[in-house]
Amino acid sequence: MKTIGMIGGMSWESSKVYYQHLNEMVRDQLGGSHSAKTILTSVDFDEIERLSFSDDWDQIGNLMALQAKKLEVAGSDVVLLCTNTIHLVSNFITDALHIPFLHIAHATGQAIKEKRMGKVALLGTKFTMENDFYTKILTEDFGLEVIVPDEKDRENLHSIIYNQLVKGIFTKESKAICLEIIRRMELQGAEGAILGCTELPLLIPAEEASIHTFDTTKIHAQKAVEFALS
Repeated sequence: MKTIGMIGGMSWESSKVYYQHLNEMVRDQLGGSHSAKTILTSVDFDEIERLSFSDDWDQIGNLMALQAKKLEVAGSDVVLLCTNTIHLVSNFITDALHIPFLHIAHATGQAIKEKRMGKVALLGTKFTMENDFYTKILTEDFGLEVIVPDEKDRENLHSIIYNQLVKGIFTKESKAICLEIIRRMELQGAEGAILGCTELPLLIPAEEASIHTFDTTKIHAQKAVEFALS
């Protein structure tokens, strides 16, 4: 079994779910008392958040590259960045590594194509919805049509994520807002909705959404387990 390196803490609310998914998936595939071989490095999210809002993405990239190098030196065989938004600087990580880096958008694109969908909605932070680092992979590598919510809904999602979800606050009111956004995306032709923030699956139960949702945390973890057991 190969060792999975994780850059976590963005936020730790979803990082703990990554750890759970990895171990449960390895146990389910290998049986017995098997669990995943993992190495975790975790950052102080307050620093990353401040740099994000000051648009200092190069500094974030340098910090992520440093964490990735730590994982490689510690013996990781593959690296996961346990967040969607910070993949905006994934090039800093790939440039720093001599081992594979599993991009969350690639894993998500493969999962969407397996469902034979062509048009999907992307929900996440404003950084994820309004930049092209995520949608470019989905459109160019997987031929998908990707739509995002309107400006008001993007603001609502962004606020819910940063003011509530990353702090472990999950309310019925916020869940209702997100489910209504998904419904509006369905009316625009979306066949599925990407929960493109690793905290969103903690708020939005798949069975309550009007269309199929893609849990990017679970999808990403599954790809890592496939690599580790290959």
